[in-house]
Amino acid sequence: MFPLRVGIQLHPQHTSYVSFAEAVRQVEALGVDSIWNWDHFYPLYGPSDGPHFEGWTLLTAMATLTSRADIGCLVTCNSYRNPHLLADMTRTIDHISGGRVILGIGAGWFQRDYDEYGYEFGTAPDRLRALGRALPQIKERMARLNPPPLRHPVPILIGGGGEKVTLKLTAQYADLWNGFGPPETFRRKNQVLDGWCRELGRDPVSIERTAAIGGGDLDHLDAFIEAGATHLILGLGEPWNFQAVERLVAWRERQR
Repeated sequence: MFPLRVGIQLHPQHTSYVSFAEAVRQVEALGVDSIWNWDHFYPLYGPSDGPHFEGWTLLTAMATLTSRADIGCLVTCNSYRNPHLLADMTRTIDHISGGRVILGIGAGWFQRDYDEYGYEFGTAPDRLRALGRALPQIKERMARLNPPPLRHPVPILIGGGGEKVTLKLTAQYADLWNGFGPPETFRRKNQVLDGWCRELGRDPVSIERTAAIGGGDLDHLDAFIEAGATHLILGLGEPWNFQAVERLVAWRERQR
């Protein structure tokens, strides 16, 4: 059984690096277990051409700004990097962070990123097939790197709720799964993942269940736990709401 954990996803948009870096330091000081960014090239809300920072370069900085919390992209778009390169990037940041990186990954969905940066968007089944090909390559390359990761193997988180493909890939390759609310939806997806684990001979309790939540979910945290989540990750944009972080951490302490 996984311990109850809480995390924060700091949105790397409509902010400055100085402000983002200070937020990373602050949320770790407040006691969260994990800190995340995302892997996009343009803002997902607000002015579409506002300030935005690239996720993996930023993740390197996050590794040096922190000393305790796990870090990762929630989630990396598989389409943007060769899987062998991504494995090497992950291993390198694992060393920089002292063994605290989680490789969060998904099939990709934000078409503007693809169009503006010259990637082939294709169809959702195309992108899912590409993810299915990449995951074993990432694991194979990670096992061959010299030096190997400090945390071996590096945990892999798969994000998404597709019941036929994404959750099956999660059962095959992931150490963590990230889903979304409301709690009733999370519960159903969680049960589907359990089913894939049983079909593939995987112990369902070997996969940590994480839920992406917003500020409006802070009144319903217990419902996510009842639905099967053990790791709640609150998304924040600037201006950073540190009171919400304090509330989330205090709730975790009461549960423990």
